[in-house]
Amino acid sequence: MTDTRTNLIGLDRDELAQAMAEIGEKPFRAKQLWHWLYHRGAVAFADMTTLSKDLRQRLDDHFHIKRPELVRELISVDGSRKWLFRLDDGNEIETVLIPEDDRGALCVSSQVGCTLNCDFCNTGTQRLVRNLTAAEIIGQVMVARDRLGEWPSGADGRKITNLVLMGMGEPLMNFDAVKKALLIIMDGEGISISKRRITLSTAGVVPMIERCGAEIDVDLAISLHAANDALRDALVPINRKYPLDVLLQACSDYPGARNARRITMEYVMLAGVNDREEDARELARLMRKYKIPAKFNLIPFNPWPGSKYATSSNNACHRFSNILNDLGFSAPIRQPRGRDIMAACGQLKSDSENEKLKAARDRREAAAG
Repeated sequence: MTDTRTNLIGLDRDELAQAMAEIGEKPFRAKQLWHWLYHRGAVAFADMTTLSKDLRQRLDDHFHIKRPELVRELISVDGSRKWLFRLDDGNEIETVLIPEDDRGALCVSSQVGCTLNCDFCNTGTQRLVRNLTAAEIIGQVMVARDRLGEWPSGADGRKITNLVLMGMGEPLMNFDAVKKALLIIMDGEGISISKRRITLSTAGVVPMIERCGAEIDVDLAISLHAANDALRDALVPINRKYPLDVLLQACSDYPGARNARRITMEYVMLAGVNDREEDARELARLMRKYKIPAKFNLIPFNPWPGSKYATSSNNACHRFSNILNDLGFSAPIRQPRGRDIMAACGQLKSDSENEKLKAARDRREAAAG
């Protein structure tokens, strides 16, 4: 039997007040619900002990509290965690926690699949199915907190300190739901992750970059990966629509960007493709030309089945990093995390899509043999 009750997860303050009005309750009930849902992480109305039993029953009659279904949790040898979620329509998404000694970044998905088809990215081989709702985006954070026992908000010693929209999908192609979800997540009386601890990564949806800065005001990361248009056209096809001069001007104009809030330029290191010394020097020249307060995040390529690329050598990565550092830019090399559970950058993909990829590969090998 289909549950026709309204899910309260994903509703903002005004929507919660409207929902209460529809069952004859006063607006202050919305504030109480906000506290229980987003600050304390309640999973059932029965948990809301400051509300009368009668009200809890009426809430249960009209509403429910629903997170995405957790299908599987994988834990890497390095402590990274990957969660596979199944949504109401049967589609699947993945979410990853990358822990450090004193912090932890939760990598959240914004779409089922991706439409951008970046040539080196496993997620890009999965067709775009649909955008996630605000409830499905917020739900990933809430289940992660459930699993780690990190309710209520504000508890000391939390493993989830930062949020990055770097999972499946292009966040700026789902702007309205991403904005709504992040404003709820940033609310100081709710989930309460500061905007200074949230980074949104985009492959370069230029028309939405200014709106992101003006309306959400989180830190920005750019999936750059090339120092010239010819190569970036091949690696990141959206570059054909928004080439480097347009993208980098948008970065230069990004609201709030300054040395204290530098834009992160993500750069996957592909052996013999984009890891030459001249590539590093051209990147520095571009940042100076467009006066972008930038830092680089050099990412050794994380292999996935069927990829045609190889990871740059340690020597090439360090040479590239040293050139950028010598030219005045921070350019650390990211330590690969979660490779053994396919949780590293560019490896996320739902189980069903991985099975399709494996089946296609098996058919090719059988035909060739």
